[in-house]
Amino acid sequence: MKNNINIAIVGLGQIGIYLYNELNKKKKGIEAKTGKKIKIVAISAKNKNKKRKFKIDKKIFYLNPLTIFKSKKIDILFESIGQSDGISKKIVETALRNKINVITPNKALIAKHGDYLANLAEKNNVNLEFEASVAGGIPILRTIKEGLATNKINKIYGILNGTTNYILTEMEKTNENFDKVLKKAQLLGYAEPGNPKLDLNGFDAFAKIRILSALSFNTKISKSKCIMEGIQNIKLEDIKIASQLGLRVKLLGISKIIDGHLFETVHPCLVSKNTYIGNVNGVMNAVITEGKPVGESVLQGEGAGPGPTSSSLLSDLLSILRGNVKLPFGISFSKRKTIKPFNNDNYVNSLYLRFEVKDKQGVLSLITNRLAKYKISVKRIIQTPDKKNKKATIVIITHKTTEINAKNCLSIFKKNKNILKFPTLIRLYS
Repeated sequence: MKNNINIAIVGLGQIGIYLYNELNKKKKGIEAKTGKKIKIVAISAKNKNKKRKFKIDKKIFYLNPLTIFKSKKIDILFESIGQSDGISKKIVETALRNKINVITPNKALIAKHGDYLANLAEKNNVNLEFEASVAGGIPILRTIKEGLATNKINKIYGILNGTTNYILTEMEKTNENFDKVLKKAQLLGYAEPGNPKLDLNGFDAFAKIRILSALSFNTKISKSKCIMEGIQNIKLEDIKIASQLGLRVKLLGISKIIDGHLFETVHPCLVSKNTYIGNVNGVMNAVITEGKPVGESVLQGEGAGPGPTSSSLLSDLLSILRGNVKLPFGISFSKRKTIKPFNNDNYVNSLYLRFEVKDKQGVLSLITNRLAKYKISVKRIIQTPDKKNKKATIVIITHKTTEINAKNCLSIFKKNKNILKFPTLIRLYS
């Protein structure tokens, strides 16, 4: 690679503008580490005159990012728009076809089009780097591709979304309800101020688990239908009851090989307060791999925000500047296999079930009889009457059962007049 490197940044949101400032600040340090002089020669965003945290050079601003390719000689392009399709995909695709190295934190793009874009990068002998797409500043992707390269990983799981982890932690700590804590997270910049839906419904974590699966198991990115649930339905009541039981609610992303089949899921889990994962709090992320011969490996750090994300983006930059052209997913596209998906109906867990019921005789036996009918056995029952409102809360912890049994059993409770709300289900992680 030549000594003078031209860089373009497309997307000047929270991450893009922070990256722009970091690149300008750290030019000398980057040169000392790599022997390369970097220069930002093009930037692009929707609005040239928008008020930003850091001042931009308007002389290198392009309203249409696609015109950059005709106007400037680019060596490395940062894409930080964040869409899974549209202009994000078009920019990355065009850059790779023009033999330009690409660095992106865009997990939605990689989870949806990563196979196609990786193949394109390989054909054009350039880099497609996306360390920042998973777990912010934690170098998990490089760890899998390089540090654990000779290990056979059979499971990877963890807390992959800082927004939801902050909300669940804060609800337990402050005794405040979901909506109040969400507003606090938005004010602090931990959650999107407009629509934080993709964090809350599990989509963000799920895109990340699909990327981790492909890297860990040397597979194509899975497209199969999986269990994806967020934290929108977790009530303060669930947090309190869990705490009394020595448990905490965590949104976990889980991927593993079961009998030669790929299982991926994201959903809230009850975990013991005595476990490592049960004590990863606030905006922190943690990723745990299980493999041979290394055993269990743990990486923890801040998983969101412009600082940690820029750290990973600059790590990718230095890797490229050192002259490394690497396969985006660690092995070539042609050697990455497709694994059949695990049947989600056979997923096994103990369950936490919370019922809001009319406080009248026979309701508890009705519930336990229905559970027994679907071979769901009861481990523990907690009843909390509300005499004033003639209601009661019944919490049942079950022994292990299959997903299909739980689904079929709970569907019956939709039609019962003594069950005031559809039961809340949280799986116990073990």
